[in-house]
Amino acid sequence: MSLSRKFNCLIVDDEPPAREVLRRYIAQMPMLALAGECGNALQALSVLKEQPVDLLFLDIQMPQISGIELIRTLKQTPRVILTTAFEQYAVQAFELDVTDYLVKPVGFERFVKAVMKALPGHDRPSPGQLASPATQAANGGFLYFRADRKMVKVLLDDILYVESLKDYVKIYTSRGLVLTKHGMAALEAMLPASGFLRVHRSYLVALARIDSFTPEKITIGQQLIPIGKLYRQEVLKALAI
Repeated sequence: MSLSRKFNCLIVDDEPPAREVLRRYIAQMPMLALAGECGNALQALSVLKEQPVDLLFLDIQMPQISGIELIRTLKQTPRVILTTAFEQYAVQAFELDVTDYLVKPVGFERFVKAVMKALPGHDRPSPGQLASPATQAANGGFLYFRADRKMVKVLLDDILYVESLKDYVKIYTSRGLVLTKHGMAALEAMLPASGFLRVHRSYLVALARIDSFTPEKITIGQQLIPIGKLYRQEVLKALAI
């Protein structure tokens, strides 16, 4: 694999929600390209015969042929990151020389670490070329989101709050609104916990932007944001009440 091009990824998992999470994570990594996704190992075999794949995100327990059996079937195996809800296959997996082993639910930061292991020269990434969204966020910088058919740069300091809307999120910033197809849980994992707080299943706020609050709601500018009952205890604890 060469760092001058994107790395083609294939997702193989029989669970649509698991494929959706990986698809969103891959979209946030500028060095990755999604070559396709398959619901079982037989479909994956067909894809692998037809096009080159650099990185395989592979579930283990699937109908007909397991992920482990698929690896043993391949004559030329791309780099493999296993994704599974079960920890007991770890030893068996690493005997097959896989790059990494991710236990579901997979967090974005853990995903990034696994991808970095799979890339050539991962121990010496060049700043700007391999900087992941999670790394950018940790450095207090910015994130890129796909919106209006382009990648839009959002400064973390500009974010006021985030609202979930089905398969999309609305990111309200001091510069305007960014609407992007993203899950709230994945977005929350990308943001530094020291600066942002989930206050409701549909809302996440920037702590520095809070103007006032009560046990039931938070005010940011003219916007009233509800505090969910399931989140209230943690929110009030974080706000030092």
